[in-house]
Parts: sequence; C-alpha cells; structure tokens
Amino acid sequence: MVAKEDLEEKVLFVNRCSKVVKGGRKFSFSALILVGDRNGNVGYGFAKANELTDAIRKAGENARKNMITFEMEGTTIPHPITVDYDGAKLLMKPAPDGKGLVAGSCTRSVLELAGLRDVVTKNLGSNNRINQVKATFKGLLSLRNRKKALAIRGKSE
Repeated sequence: MVAKEDLEEKVLFVNRCSKVVKGGRKFSFSALILVGDRNGNVGYGFAKANELTDAIRKAGENARKNMITFEMEGTTIPHPITVDYDGAKLLMKPAPDGKGLVAGSCTRSVLELAGLRDVVTKNLGSNNRINQVKATFKGLLSLRNRKKALAIRGKSE
C-alpha cells in the first residue's frame, strides 16, 4: 500500500444543494476527490455532508480506501480501449513518447494523478463529471498487459 504522505489530493468537483425549510435555506455539499501518487496508484471518493470541509474530508477518506493499480506500459497504456459507464462513453488510446496527455478535464486529472503522460482520450458521451471519472476508472481496470495476456493463452509473441 502507498504511504499517506506520498499521495496527492485534488478536489475535482464540489456541488452545493439547497433545501428550503421553515427558517430559510439549508445548504448541503457534495465533493468528488481524486487521490494519486503519480506512479500507477489512483483513487476517487465521493461524499456528501452539511459542511463543505466535512464533505471534502469524507471524500478524501473514501478515495484512499478505493485506490486501484493498473497496467502501464512506460508512460502510456498498453492498448486502445472504449468504455461505457451510464451515459459516459470514453475512448482511450496509447500515444507515442512526448505526445503528452490529450484529454478532457476530469479524465486528464485522473490520468495525471495516476502517472500516465502519453495518452489520447475522447469523451463521447456524458458531461457528468462523476460518470466521466467512473468511466475512466473502469477503463483503467480493464487494461491488460500484452505479455501476460499471451502467456495466459499459451502463445508467444
């Protein structure tokens, strides 16, 4: 597991919701937080609370609990992949060294904190930030290393 000091935390989205009650408006907050070490480990957390700081703290704790590791090939991903999650559709392709990270804001944040530097992505569906992040994580989890996949099939390159 990654040491807590090595993790970088990023507030991706904060939403304020109001409820009208007898005494006036009552506000509640939700926060989407990313945590990563820029070395192949990344996590996200989503939480709600009546205070903004509490929502951010709870989401940060969730992000640390839900960290994932995934297959990398240098500074890029091993193969192209298309992911569907709810309304979000995401296309991720490996890029040559030096190309950089070509991605939308949410996907870019996830990939930066994960440590990927050469990936091309395109968001083809939803503008919902939570679904974009979940689609990115689903894509990262479904990546497979070429050598390991061929070994499982009993083939050589």
